[in-house]
Amino acid sequence: MRVVHVLIAPDCYTGSLTAAQAAAAIAQGWAEAAPHDTLSRVPLSDGGPGFVDVIATSLGGDVLARVTTDPLGREVPATILLVDDDGRRTAYVESAQAAGLHLLAADERDPTRTTTAGVGRLLVEAVEAGATRVVVGLGGSGTNDAGAGLLAALGVGTPQRLGRGGLALAATTVDDLAGLEEARTRFRGVDLVIATDVDSPLLGLKGASAVFAAQKGASDEDAQRLENALGHFASVVARVRPPAKDLLTGTAIRPEREPGAGAAGGLGYALQLLGGRRVSGVEAVLAAVDFPALVAAADLVVTGEGSFDWQSLHGKVVVGVAEAASHVGVPVIAIPGQSVVGRREAMAAGLSGVYAVAERPDQLVEALTDPVGTLAARAARVARTWSPRR
Repeated sequence: MRVVHVLIAPDCYTGSLTAAQAAAAIAQGWAEAAPHDTLSRVPLSDGGPGFVDVIATSLGGDVLARVTTDPLGREVPATILLVDDDGRRTAYVESAQAAGLHLLAADERDPTRTTTAGVGRLLVEAVEAGATRVVVGLGGSGTNDAGAGLLAALGVGTPQRLGRGGLALAATTVDDLAGLEEARTRFRGVDLVIATDVDSPLLGLKGASAVFAAQKGASDEDAQRLENALGHFASVVARVRPPAKDLLTGTAIRPEREPGAGAAGGLGYALQLLGGRRVSGVEAVLAAVDFPALVAAADLVVTGEGSFDWQSLHGKVVVGVAEAASHVGVPVIAIPGQSVVGRREAMAAGLSGVYAVAERPDQLVEALTDPVGTLAARAARVARTWSPRR
């Protein structure tokens, strides 16, 4: 029998392992159970934590060390990746380095007051470094301010109104958006690319507040108040800058309804106001690492993430990998930390199997206590099924 080539391509396991650490753990367990297989590792990201590191590993470039602020305004280190190609300079920015949930202690998580101002500082740094194309990875945020903090950092309104979190937006006035056109002009010569991990709109039952605020520390009441505040903010923006109309239908193009506007607590919405265009974060990363060529050389792909849930079916790494592999007929299996997706939905997404590390609630504590050991052990058991010893 010929050697089986296994491509290990996971996302990060949020709060436990980076994508690189997860790939190493899976490879460790797989090699133990199936030493006869050839293993290749390619850590991935959907635009969330690890986005810059993953891109830098594949494309190289210059990594600029910078200081920005976290969701509560404290200084934190960050990086910007600069890549020069055919005379064009592209900057890659990871919003989670400034607005990430992982930057907050459990008792600090409160999306009614966290801000994206630090992401705005990174955008300014990227443009000042000479970038004519800026790719902003969105995901893993602890914010829900519709990107108002980012706008304030770019000179729109005042930090006292736009930089105090989502709930303060309930009192937004037209005067608070002074400088919006100047900020748009600042990015007129920049190709602003919004690489989002989800395709949610800003408002509504599938929007930023209704779906994601709870996991950032909001109560049900907080989520409703945030929904109202962001809705008011969007209505004021529409008065300051009336929405453009579709040339074919004549209907208004409302940025708050666009796919990806709700990503990172509405950060996608603010970036669209600046003229940004949205792409799938995982597709952008797969293109950067030349994933089609990697998967074409493999016999099996192993992917994974912290939690395989309904969000995974809308723009996350696991499903993005499965879709890419389907074009060349290579099977894909997932080893997530936990899974709440049914077998039928998983198969419809292109997965040949899902093997959660924690199959029962009581196993979750052990998985979080020893993420490397439990992930490696689960990978070993899966390898014995998919690549038995000869």
